[in-house]
Amino acid sequence: MSLQSLALIENWPVPTAAAAVVRADGTVPGTHGPVDHRFRLASVTKPLAAYAVLVAYEEGAIELEEPAGPPGSTVRHLLAHTSGLAFDEHRVTSAPGERRLYSNAGFEVLGDHVAKATDIPFAEYARQAVLEPLAMTSTSLEGSPAKDGVSTVSDLVRFAAEVQAPRLLDARTVAEAMTVQYPGTKGVLPGYGHQNPNDWGLGFEIRNSKSPHWTGSSSSPRAFGHFGQSGTFLWIDPDAEAACVALTDRAFGPWAIETWPVFTDGVLAELRTS
Repeated sequence: MSLQSLALIENWPVPTAAAAVVRADGTVPGTHGPVDHRFRLASVTKPLAAYAVLVAYEEGAIELEEPAGPPGSTVRHLLAHTSGLAFDEHRVTSAPGERRLYSNAGFEVLGDHVAKATDIPFAEYARQAVLEPLAMTSTSLEGSPAKDGVSTVSDLVRFAAEVQAPRLLDARTVAEAMTVQYPGTKGVLPGYGHQNPNDWGLGFEIRNSKSPHWTGSSSSPRAFGHFGQSGTFLWIDPDAEAACVALTDRAFGPWAIETWPVFTDGVLAELRTS
């Protein structure tokens, strides 16, 4: 049966929206809207880029503890937004591991680091390592690996299914990616203010006890994922054994802060009874 709660996107004040849910077993209990429409992902690009970085790690091209970024920073620091790099500038604002400084610049450094290690441009490496094996034919990571991705709900459903039941990575690597890195680190969650702690894994934000938050009040503390300033999100909730993708073409703002948690709570409630 199709999840009726997905129809809530029709009430969102956006020109175009599409959404879908995929369970941990790979089944898709519901979709709504133009799931093959290509949307700008903004920062939902980061989990895709992080997955490609982790493939490079498993292939032996890079190590998580090797130097990358500012002095004292490693690949792990960059993935976990603790390298000390500023938000959108290649400027150091704190020592590595000290604060959770959400950084687009850090992911751009990561992309350059992998490209140098593999001798393959990062967007092409990500295509070969992640997009092509998952048949994500409508997805591109050209440009900044922090924010320039373009994709569809259909493609991101394939990615969300992969994260829940990994084939491209060892399950232990994915478990590490959804585990808090540098516990107790404070920082600002863009759009939601200061969080203490501001928990992140490797390329994925972890909900834990954050409030306010873009997921639902009934989302488990273990829920993880990412949202984007282009009005997009992807969450995976291990306790619900499901993931949800929603893409729009209206910039993130008060409308999203108001509607997204209600939507997520509706989806989770329906999953529990379906």
